[in-house]
Amino acid sequence: MTVTAPPRPPRPSDPVKHGEFEALVEALIEEARQRTRRRRRRYVALGALVALVGVAVFTAFGHTAQSQNASSALSARSSLPAGAATSKIAFIREPLNSGYAGVLYVMNADGSGQRRLGPAFGGARWSPDGQKIAFTTWTNDKKDVYVMNADGSGQERLTSDTAWYGGLAWSPDGRSLAFTKSGIYVMNADGSNQRRLTQDARDGELAWSPLGNKIAFVNQRDGDLEIYVMNPDGSEQRRLTRNTVRDSNPVWSPDGRRIAFESNWQVYVMNADGSGQRRLTRNGARNFAPSWSPDGQRIAFERRLGRQKYGRCSGCGRASTFEVHIMNADGSGQQRLTPRGAQPGWSPDGGRIAFVSERDGNAEIYVMNADGSGQRNLTRTRGRHEGWFVWSPGRTR
Repeated sequence: MTVTAPPRPPRPSDPVKHGEFEALVEALIEEARQRTRRRRRRYVALGALVALVGVAVFTAFGHTAQSQNASSALSARSSLPAGAATSKIAFIREPLNSGYAGVLYVMNADGSGQRRLGPAFGGARWSPDGQKIAFTTWTNDKKDVYVMNADGSGQERLTSDTAWYGGLAWSPDGRSLAFTKSGIYVMNADGSNQRRLTQDARDGELAWSPLGNKIAFVNQRDGDLEIYVMNPDGSEQRRLTRNTVRDSNPVWSPDGRRIAFESNWQVYVMNADGSGQRRLTRNGARNFAPSWSPDGQRIAFERRLGRQKYGRCSGCGRASTFEVHIMNADGSGQQRLTPRGAQPGWSPDGGRIAFVSERDGNAEIYVMNADGSGQRNLTRTRGRHEGWFVWSPGRTR
């Protein structure tokens, strides 16, 4: 680009011809005008750039602040970590002195939206997708397995006889239900194709592996309570524990590779094939009811405080005489989370633990952070006991 130098102003010694001075002055004025216009365009462009950057920063900050405010508002309303608010909790509510005349309820994870679903006997079981609830009920001397939608609609009876129903578990794919009825049975999720897997009426406490390939159960066919496993079709039944004491309550780890269980009122863990049995609790107290965290890194459990008081409700005895503790999956790092509490159960995201406590006069359902902080009552009822709760797997309708 060729740049033309501005005319040199005349020196006093230069000769000035007629008209040249006026032309020179006019040229200088025009050059000054052009310089001013160029500076003005640069300033305008710079100002526009600054304004554009300012708008972008303000917009981003506004959206961030708005999101933070919305998240803070949700957190303030629910006091739950992200993701937990989409879960629900099913539980049993009973009159104070009516034995097992329970009613099944469901509520949001913050205790709101409590809804009565109907009579139930024993705890409910959510389907793996959180859309269905299976439960047992006892009406007119008949004990049957039912299934319904998560909102209580579409109730269907799956069994029809007067036998005892105890354990109840969904297959991981949600297509089948296993249950105990003088032996262990399995059926399709709609109640069809019922078939018996074990012949011993003493079989109970069943748990379906997260991998779907095994069912663990408890039996005393060999003289004392022991833990067994079998294939979902009942084949290859095999004993895992061989102790002279009571072994019970098998609970699969989330990856299906280990089983936590109770042996002589202590918490143990073993591999899925029964090898590597290891005692985790050793302080002389009674410890039981293990519950795996969703990531498989920790185990919550109950510890007995002294002489146990059994009540006539699902939670009233244990809730007043036991504490909730937590430990790493190898037994290290044991610590107490509650002064009174029972039946610990992890939220699907692992951020919370629900439990039952009588600290407000009757057994009610509480929730706390996984470190024991933020404990609060979810049910807040008088003249009733709540217990046998279970978290839904995640988002429900």
